[in-house]
Amino acid sequence: MRLDEVKRGRVERNEGGRRVIEEPGNRVIIREKDRMVIRRDEGRAFERFSPNARSRDLGEGRRETWFERPDGTRVYSEVDRNGRILRRWRRDRGGREVVLIDNRRFYRNVAIGIGVGALGIGVGLALAPPAISIPRDRYIVDYEQASDDDLYEALSAPPVGRLERGYSLDEIRYSASLRDYMRRIDLDTINFEFGSFEVARDQYPKLARLARIIQRMLERNEAEMFLIEGHTDAVGSDEDNLTLSDRRAESVADILVNEFGVPVENLVTQGYGEQYLKINTQAPERQNRRVALRRITPLLGEFHDR
Repeated sequence: MRLDEVKRGRVERNEGGRRVIEEPGNRVIIREKDRMVIRRDEGRAFERFSPNARSRDLGEGRRETWFERPDGTRVYSEVDRNGRILRRWRRDRGGREVVLIDNRRFYRNVAIGIGVGALGIGVGLALAPPAISIPRDRYIVDYEQASDDDLYEALSAPPVGRLERGYSLDEIRYSASLRDYMRRIDLDTINFEFGSFEVARDQYPKLARLARIIQRMLERNEAEMFLIEGHTDAVGSDEDNLTLSDRRAESVADILVNEFGVPVENLVTQGYGEQYLKINTQAPERQNRRVALRRITPLLGEFHDR
């Protein structure tokens, strides 16, 4: 599917003062005043990877989806009525559980800053950006230039500053200041054709090293979580750039899972469109059309980082 096909399938409506655009491919773009985000039903994520994925209604709008691997391990995801992850976990054949994400307490306690409107667009975080004291090339790592050890160091490093608590996945997704507490790897080597979010098959091998590093991290801690971010340049409409970036991040995640065996449950994706330009220009710029990866386990809370 290309961008022009996505645009033809859009359905737009107003809902409670918000502009809501439903797209084919499990996407909703929400604009409220000067803020715009893209969301998807996270409960459907497993369906892309497993034909035996099953779901059941838990009541109060909650839904649980799971699939089973050949070794008997089951992977579960619980979402709310808007498709936001409440909990994600894995249970092996012997009954041992590994919790990957648990957001339930955040949605019960709005005082910490989670907006819980009808579509959950709001996240209010008064968090100062971190003071960066390490060399820039170790904080933002160029994938093509980095060694395997450089990549491992970037992903295994602790936050660059002190954090007061664990945060929800929504807070991480929608707060740049919070994400900036973790180092990132820029995958500038992965290129996309104009208006496309598919990775050409001849580029798949470029992701093999990244998959090896992620697997190495999971050998150390099987509860690690990684965020794949999609970004575009400033050419095109806000809506088009947002959906392109989100779908490009998902395309990279799909390759890591399907081609290199990275567990789907250890990955989340998010598109940011043109919000965070690497090169400050309104002109076409290859460096702004990028995908990036961060480890977010320490941001989710201490009980994950064991």
